[in-house]
Amino acid sequence: MRIVCLFLLLLTTSVGFSQEDAWVYFTAKPNTQTYFDAPLQMLSQRALDRRVRQNIPLDSKDVPIPKLYINQIKSANGITVKAQSKWLNALHVRGTVTAINALKNLAVVEKVVFANRSLNPTAKLISTAKLKAVSNKLETQVDFAYGSSANQIQMLNGQVLHQQNYTASDKIIAIMDAGFPGVNTAQPFQRLRDHNKILGGYDFVHRSANYYSGNHHGTMVLSSMGGYKENALVGTAPDASYYLFITEDTASENPIEESLWVEAAEKADSLGVDVINTSLGYFGYDNPNYSHTYADMSGNTNFISKGANIAFSRGMIVVASAGNEGGTLEPHVGAPAEATDVIAVGAVTASKVLASFSSIGPSYDGRVKPNVMAQGQAAVLSDEYGNIVTASGTSFSGPILAGMIASFWQAFPNKTNQEIRQLVQASADRYGSPNTQFGYGIPDFSLALANGQLTKDDFVVYPNPSADVIQFNLPENKTIGTIGIYSILGQKIKSQEVANRFVTLSVADLPKGIYFYTFESEGFSKSGKIIKK
Repeated sequence: MRIVCLFLLLLTTSVGFSQEDAWVYFTAKPNTQTYFDAPLQMLSQRALDRRVRQNIPLDSKDVPIPKLYINQIKSANGITVKAQSKWLNALHVRGTVTAINALKNLAVVEKVVFANRSLNPTAKLISTAKLKAVSNKLETQVDFAYGSSANQIQMLNGQVLHQQNYTASDKIIAIMDAGFPGVNTAQPFQRLRDHNKILGGYDFVHRSANYYSGNHHGTMVLSSMGGYKENALVGTAPDASYYLFITEDTASENPIEESLWVEAAEKADSLGVDVINTSLGYFGYDNPNYSHTYADMSGNTNFISKGANIAFSRGMIVVASAGNEGGTLEPHVGAPAEATDVIAVGAVTASKVLASFSSIGPSYDGRVKPNVMAQGQAAVLSDEYGNIVTASGTSFSGPILAGMIASFWQAFPNKTNQEIRQLVQASADRYGSPNTQFGYGIPDFSLALANGQLTKDDFVVYPNPSADVIQFNLPENKTIGTIGIYSILGQKIKSQEVANRFVTLSVADLPKGIYFYTFESEGFSKSGKIIKK
């Protein structure tokens, strides 16, 4: 029977009756000015306020696809519309090759791109292996009983934010995942429910309003940010509000999930979301003809990556798990984590050692990926029944970091997403010397908080004393010069040329003791004492 089934599959493929996935891109949207004159037709007031704060104008990407365009595709013979994206002005369709190609004859269609690249006229045939898909300081100090979840927060110095009541209370996070069962019943989510912090959600896979369903993976992800059980689990953004979106179909791996993700991101934008977290990643598919290659991981090639970059251009921060393929034949960060504007998060152990499964960089075009790291091995979480458990994966280092970013952004509500991303990366322990495994390293949100409060003329050396690295925060107009480290006898031990405002210098190789630093720039110098502990 297996042989017969294979024969039938080959036969139907040869005569053009097999079902294929493709994206249909439309010509320019008409009547865009109508929407610009009444923007609340497109976006909520909260979303518009986010744009105003960050000086981001409306553009045609914000305008919905004309219904006339969509109806023409829906009425075409043999075509099923599976998803849509106003940002990319495209529909995801399914049908035979013949039926899909016929859509090119419609005046409203600009182009058709098949998920199977061999069906595209200018395609280069690339051999693809079967790859596994990734899925203002307050007067009072607040102290949380973190319990066993303390390490994953304190590794990031996140407790410094929480102690100052920066707990993301005015931020909204959207989670794209596989399901959220138990969030409406389990005890660790009671605090969110009592304070009406679950704002809503949607199951894009089944086109259902029941988002408390599906795979429990999303439940665990949410718990790392919003979970709360005293002396056991405290999330990194315990007072944030959340939207829960199901975009991952765990029954199969197909490019439709990229399109559903983009559709959900557009919904998040319209609702005024600040941070998008996704533990989903795509590289290989069930049909290897649809699979991506490393060459596709170039920042803005994949459909989902294009959508993630547009989300950032709307003023949101997108945080994506780097992937769990570090030990495989294709160990590189997948989509959308590889996207240019996405913060990709790798995983370390509780002792800051690289987790063996954590996907590595660089991106195909040589950019630093992953961007940063957080604890992803033996992360403390809640399951759908309220049990406090541990689990491993960049699926959890990603949201741990995303929640911390949301809490950090609360401290600087007028800073743009670009400024927040830069402050987070610049606080990381390998910022001065990133590598393919750790990227810029593990962020320090205490340092990021200090950096965010700097004026353009401040010169700061932090932390001091230090056992590992020291960061020099230079005046805004003094970013070219040389830093030197000297012994108490005046002997130069090391020096480093600098060309940006935030400079990280390792002192891990120095014996314990007192040293002196100098910073020399044109018309400016600074010196002081540092202590290696």
